[in-house]
Amino acid sequence: MHQSIRNGLFSAALITAVIAAPAAQAEFKLDPRFSDADGDLVADIPTDESQLVDPATLIFAYTPVEDPAVYADVWKGFLDHMEAVTGKRVQFFPVQSNAAQLEAMRAGRLHVAGFNTGSNPIAVACAGFRPFAMMASADGSFGYEMEIITYPGSGIEKVEDIKGKQMAFTQETSNSGFKAPSALLKSEFGMVAGTDYQPVFSGSHDTSIIGVANKDYPAAAIANSVKARMLERNVVREDQLKVVYTSGTFPTTGYGVVYNLKPELQEKIKEAFFSFPWEGSALAEEFSKSGEAKFVEITFKDDWSVIRQIDEASNVSYACQ
Repeated sequence: MHQSIRNGLFSAALITAVIAAPAAQAEFKLDPRFSDADGDLVADIPTDESQLVDPATLIFAYTPVEDPAVYADVWKGFLDHMEAVTGKRVQFFPVQSNAAQLEAMRAGRLHVAGFNTGSNPIAVACAGFRPFAMMASADGSFGYEMEIITYPGSGIEKVEDIKGKQMAFTQETSNSGFKAPSALLKSEFGMVAGTDYQPVFSGSHDTSIIGVANKDYPAAAIANSVKARMLERNVVREDQLKVVYTSGTFPTTGYGVVYNLKPELQEKIKEAFFSFPWEGSALAEEFSKSGEAKFVEITFKDDWSVIRQIDEASNVSYACQ
């Protein structure tokens, strides 16, 4: 079972040995168009009513970690519930990339979203994203692990064996698909991209997993929660994959709203998340494959601290354009 980061069970060794994060975390700054008077590291809701929006249709997007077409039906029951709670029409928006999802919220075309682990800080800093929920297991614990996988017979028995070979990542904004593994390879194993291994980008976790299973990539960094769901759906088989590294536990997809929705609408959307009846739902059927059974409340300041540390250790900056 995944460990609860909030309860302090996150592996301290991962933070110090793998990402070599500094003792004092660098200041996290929002784009100048946002304010943060309360110091919670997310954009404040505007006090000027002329800056608030109250759309007739709410647009929802789930992070594109897998084929968006798979998730339109999975989320339908939840979006119907959100319609009933908010009194608004809710539309599923099948985004194809993290960049497209970020741009949609920044441009005002996306109101409610689940951003993946690595994209959360960028969405908060540049798009005014206000995360408040995460999926968790029945006992309230949450998170996933980054794995470096290969296929049986690849010649890769340990991480060091990737030297001289191709390594598949997903997208540069992904925590488990790029940020954490590239920091780990450099700090713990002394392996530098372009020198010790050839980095390639598949675009998504499912593409990386299928690519390894089909022997298109000798190794890949992926989120094991995605792998678990793909194994359950028989997209790939266990005997096609081999794990050579497993990280400590990271927070998973964070759900929230854009900052300038009317406050009462933001509260109704929160209510929809925390009142959703999971039992018997398509959401439960899909996400139980990775051990998730409900939404729990989170804060960006506390629960994404380790991800901001990874970004700092990797010299990531948030250039909002």
